[in-house]
Amino acid sequence: MSKCPYVPPHEWAIDFPALMLRAKAIAFREGQVGLRAKQLASVDRNGRLGSIPVINQAVNKAMDYSWARGLLGVHPDAALPKYQPRSAAKKVHRCRTEKAKPARPGSSTTGRVAVFLTCYGRYHDAKPAEDLMQVLEHNGIAVEVMSNKRCCGMPKLELGDLDAIHRSKQAHVDSLIRAIDQGCDLIASVPSCVLMFRTTFPLLYPDDEQVKRISRHLYDPSEYLMLRHADGLLNTNFKNRLGKVVYHLACHTRVQNFGYKTRELLGLVPDTAITMIERCSGHDGTYGVKRATYEHAKRIGGPPAKQLKQAEADHFTSDCVLAGRHIAELADAGLNSQHPFSLLKHAYGL
Repeated sequence: MSKCPYVPPHEWAIDFPALMLRAKAIAFREGQVGLRAKQLASVDRNGRLGSIPVINQAVNKAMDYSWARGLLGVHPDAALPKYQPRSAAKKVHRCRTEKAKPARPGSSTTGRVAVFLTCYGRYHDAKPAEDLMQVLEHNGIAVEVMSNKRCCGMPKLELGDLDAIHRSKQAHVDSLIRAIDQGCDLIASVPSCVLMFRTTFPLLYPDDEQVKRISRHLYDPSEYLMLRHADGLLNTNFKNRLGKVVYHLACHTRVQNFGYKTRELLGLVPDTAITMIERCSGHDGTYGVKRATYEHAKRIGGPPAKQLKQAEADHFTSDCVLAGRHIAELADAGLNSQHPFSLLKHAYGL
């Protein structure tokens, strides 16, 4: 699906994405990354501050003013997700079940899932994570929410800050391994987090057996449910049609090369037609909001936005919440981006 043509076993043996990561790491080490970029990528600190009740209202209001955006190097027209009070994350923590539908002998899944609550779910919008867990529970899967308090590290990776990446890895390994030892599969609702744990950490720590084990047990949500479907364990008793759905395949999903699982999953809903957009949204983490790159991000996102506008769909969805929002805003077609599991929740009539 997605593969640089020059990686081994090609005779040139060039892993171009890894080469670019190495260049970023060198640039960061040599002090070529500015303070504003570092501040914008400090999502843990920003989130902890922005999600404090009452204070979060002041932070959200400040982001409406150019002076505040200027401090972080954010473009005046860029759409930023609002911070929610900490109660949003606590609400997700109450979504859990104790009994799992037994997996069949030889099943590739356990029927027990530990969900990695992402920065977006913890600080900005809990609904995608809530909907994901409701759909999992509706399928007889026992759900537990991991008590992670730190980012997976993807924003720091984009800067080449490998010391921060190491701290992130150290902060998560024990809790993830503990969940696996307790018989849980692992899921993260954001493709960037899945990519980080499944691909990036194994790339950076090829001899770390714990990292390898986490990589083997962590799944994309749609991939997980399609594995359940292959074992005859997926609930296909859908109550509502979805009609015409435009689905954007996020870059961080596509690069993992496990197939078009979200399209296949949504396609199980009766009277549903899926049109897939397989182009970069242009958002790419902080790239889509920075003053220096915002206009570039708009140009990159123009073609998928045009496809969405021409589709005249009933729903628009993307595995990546930020990518979906970016495309929907550029398209201005009267459709908000929804998480795939929010659509599934509707299809189940939950």
